[in-house]
Amino acid sequence: MDLSTFDRGQLTLLGCGLCVMLTMHFTVQLLSQHLFYWKNPKEQKAIIIIILMAPIYAMDSFVGLLDIQGSEAFFMFLDSIKECYEALVIAKFLSLMYSYLNISISKNIVPDGIKGREIHHSFPMTLFQPHTVRLNHHTLKLLKYWTWQFVIIRPVCSILMITLQIIGIYPNWLSWTFTIILNVSVSLALYSLVVFYHVFAKELQPHKPLAKFLCIKGIVFFCFWQGILLDILVKLGILKSHHFWLDVEHIQKATQNILVCMEMVVFSVLQQYAYHVAPYSGDVEAKLKLNKKTK
Repeated sequence: MDLSTFDRGQLTLLGCGLCVMLTMHFTVQLLSQHLFYWKNPKEQKAIIIIILMAPIYAMDSFVGLLDIQGSEAFFMFLDSIKECYEALVIAKFLSLMYSYLNISISKNIVPDGIKGREIHHSFPMTLFQPHTVRLNHHTLKLLKYWTWQFVIIRPVCSILMITLQIIGIYPNWLSWTFTIILNVSVSLALYSLVVFYHVFAKELQPHKPLAKFLCIKGIVFFCFWQGILLDILVKLGILKSHHFWLDVEHIQKATQNILVCMEMVVFSVLQQYAYHVAPYSGDVEAKLKLNKKTK
């Protein structure tokens, strides 16, 4: 294949397509390992949902590049897919942490060893909660609700935003209203995860919770802040359009999608470490060694 025959747009699509395939490769590799060593369905189902975040983000961004001249509603729909899945991943991450500690909110199971621990809230949560509360079934349920509210609010806001955009009723003040609501919602969800980690850092240490959380937070962090940076570059006139058929807003969307496609390769590799199959493959490996010795 002679790459010199391709223009810049085709080379960009080719490179991003390669990034998507690499992301899929590393994710499927890790996914197949967990399916092969299917030892703890409750935990591994949550892990599978989490590690699928990288390829979903990559494919979503690649679709945005394929239809680079899409409408505002189309790009809003693509962003909503990523953000709704992000909400599900955050909730599943908390469920995974509960599973590690043998906590079951639905069955009212809270190990005696963790009851009564102190949870120290910081501002602005102290406006609604006491500074110090004791850990029990109620407080654990509250942390779960704080996480799951984002799973509900995110898709509801997405549906409203896309609908209003399509029918042409989407003033600037309404856009800012949705932005504030979603930022408060995701902040509350992430706050509950941070509080949970601080309370149980010692017990969770063998499960590498920080590495797991940073894989999720890293994806969200890069996608969000590079979007803000691109907005600033557009406002300052640094990011410009040099195409007669493509305006600066579409150039901005394309740049964001290209960056996401490349970043998801990195995160799919990092997930190999954070969500390694080793905790579930020990018994199987021991049996294999025993069979070899008997032969």
